[in-house]
Amino acid sequence: MSVSACILGCAGPTLTKAEKAFFADVRPWGFILFARNVETPDQVRALTSALRETVGRPDAPILIDQEGGRVQRLGPPHWRRYPPGRAYGQAADARELTRLGARLMAHDLSALGINVDCLPVLDVPDPQGHAIIGDRAYSDTADQVAVLGRAACEGLIAGGVLPVVKHIPGHGRAKADSHLELPVVDAAWDDLEARDFAPFKALSDMPMAMTAHVIFSAVDAKRPATTSRKVLRKVVRGTIGFDGLLMSDDLSMKALRGDVRDRAEDALRADCDVVLHCNGDMAEMKAVAAGTGALKGHARRRAHAALARLPTRVEPFDAAEARARFDAAFEGRFAA
Repeated sequence: MSVSACILGCAGPTLTKAEKAFFADVRPWGFILFARNVETPDQVRALTSALRETVGRPDAPILIDQEGGRVQRLGPPHWRRYPPGRAYGQAADARELTRLGARLMAHDLSALGINVDCLPVLDVPDPQGHAIIGDRAYSDTADQVAVLGRAACEGLIAGGVLPVVKHIPGHGRAKADSHLELPVVDAAWDDLEARDFAPFKALSDMPMAMTAHVIFSAVDAKRPATTSRKVLRKVVRGTIGFDGLLMSDDLSMKALRGDVRDRAEDALRADCDVVLHCNGDMAEMKAVAAGTGALKGHARRRAHAALARLPTRVEPFDAAEARARFDAAFEGRFAA
């Protein structure tokens, strides 16, 4: 049976009959969870199992945004808090701690049936940029962002969770929050290549990436990266050299124009492999599904290649010892 080139959310902590029937019919490639879907460990495990049952694929990707700091869907009292990216970048032994934090996150996620984390953030913030990235970034330098981003990827994969690098080809210069409006970046090509694109190029071997809803006027003055064939082909697939699975950022964000069906069609036409829709609204999901065809061709190859990066056996791991070491390094500031 065919699989649709989309990743969808659900409305609450359990699936409704309508959601079960819809997902069984549409067969999305994957799903994404948010705080509205999370109550207890047992409940999340039941939900991830139910989602996979609807599509009949035990390895169906289930994603979450678990960065730490401001962006953390799982938290106390059932799960520990994690620091924002910047706290790792400012720590001694930054690379080791970044990998350890990601390994701990993978331990949390894999126990719940979640096998994809939308991490690391590879955006390099600009002093004039909007605070939407801010301390989510590891550093103000492209080199350190790349080093710590790779460490995070290593920690996730070692624990059986795929990373999604974001927001390709870079959200750091944006002076607006793309959840609310469309940012326009007017930097010159040479500046973009040296700073914004550089961490993504350094991690171009990663299995999955999420696009930025940002216009880069040096490449395409009319369309944001998500729906710009010029940006996705020339920059993402070309200059950066990324050949992994490329997903859109959330189609319901206000940076994009048109209804959600148009947005889905535009993103896939531009060269996204799959589209992401997060809010769980049934009417919108039906529109997305109507604008989304089957996962096929290069997109299907990339999707299979991404899932093949999941290890058959996770790295040996003493979670209690790792937590103690992590908390000691941060002096208990982020302990649950």
